[in-house]
Amino acid sequence: MNDYLIIGGGIVGLAVGMTILERNPNAKLAILEKESELALHQTGHNSGVIHSGIYYKPGSYKAKFAKAGSESMRAFCETNGIPHDICGKVIVATNPKELPELEKLYNRALQNKLEVRRLNKEELLEKEPHVNGIEAIHLSTTGIVNYKTVAEKMAEIIRSTGGLIENNAEVKAIDEQPNEVTVETTNKTYKAKFLINCTGLHSDRIAKMAGYVIDMKIFPFRGEYFKLKKEKRSLVKNLIYPVPNPNFPFLGVHFTRMIDGEVDVGPNAVPGFKREAYKKTSFNLKDFGEMITYSGFWKLGLKNSKEGLEEIVRSVSKKRFVENARILIPDISEDDLIAAPAGVRAQALKSDGSLVDDFFIVNGQSSVHVCNAPSPAATAALEIGKEVVNKIEQIEKR
Repeated sequence: MNDYLIIGGGIVGLAVGMTILERNPNAKLAILEKESELALHQTGHNSGVIHSGIYYKPGSYKAKFAKAGSESMRAFCETNGIPHDICGKVIVATNPKELPELEKLYNRALQNKLEVRRLNKEELLEKEPHVNGIEAIHLSTTGIVNYKTVAEKMAEIIRSTGGLIENNAEVKAIDEQPNEVTVETTNKTYKAKFLINCTGLHSDRIAKMAGYVIDMKIFPFRGEYFKLKKEKRSLVKNLIYPVPNPNFPFLGVHFTRMIDGEVDVGPNAVPGFKREAYKKTSFNLKDFGEMITYSGFWKLGLKNSKEGLEEIVRSVSKKRFVENARILIPDISEDDLIAAPAGVRAQALKSDGSLVDDFFIVNGQSSVHVCNAPSPAATAALEIGKEVVNKIEQIEKR
């Protein structure tokens, strides 16, 4: 009998496990991961940005946890000797039509109490000499790190504190009763007093398996990237983002210097026809069937048809992708970009076609389910971990 059983060995599940053991070092804790290694999905395919929290509604989980998380993630990296760089980023307006949205972002940064500064064209070019922009804002607290390295350190800490981590342990059935949960995996049966669901792309299915049906379904959006050839990396000093389209729920193609020196360009965002759709050819009949029979999918598509079509065109045409990237960095050519691994965003979608805009955590009778934790969840992982453990403690006091 475990005290706590966590399903999901990504950065959020590991942060929850670490927080539990920090507060209760004698707890018997196990983490179940269906893959042969940890942090293989969203954590391992992450762009590596330590986000500041500028885009998120003031007072939301995302706004609070991104700001606090950027500080706690930086402290965790410093304490554990993990390479990171608080390099800052610019959000760039390339034409006068974007200036009102840039102003809104600046005001939101002030509301969220972030370190932000307006830049005129000359100041922008001092920071990013190759960028095309008329004005920008600069966020000094944004950084970069390899989140898989962070997750590996979290796992090391958990094991050293007595926690058990089981790989190749795919969950097949859950029986949740008051004060006891039984979990059947491919290999064996686990029992625990309390269950925590941190399964990202499969969080809705695990919640349903435990008996909780909620008005949302996880949809996979594949983010497709290129990277700059080595001799062209000098075009980007740090992080360069466009002013996002307010009518589309993704940030647009941007430039990200990685901690290993590479520069990622992207992503575009297209629906995946498999939960783990890392390739254009990825397909799973069950996943696809769930998608096309869900009313929210069609409502979302109709609402964002123009922008969605543009994303699909960029997915199949490198030329169009490069045209979009050149809006920010005109000196880039098709030959300068090399295909890079894609990532998949686990985004919760409601039946009315609206995306769940915040982290979404559901309390059960002997469980907590993290049902929506897309970006900036890696940045906010330590703060999400604290919030989940706070919820566990509240449930245990009932």
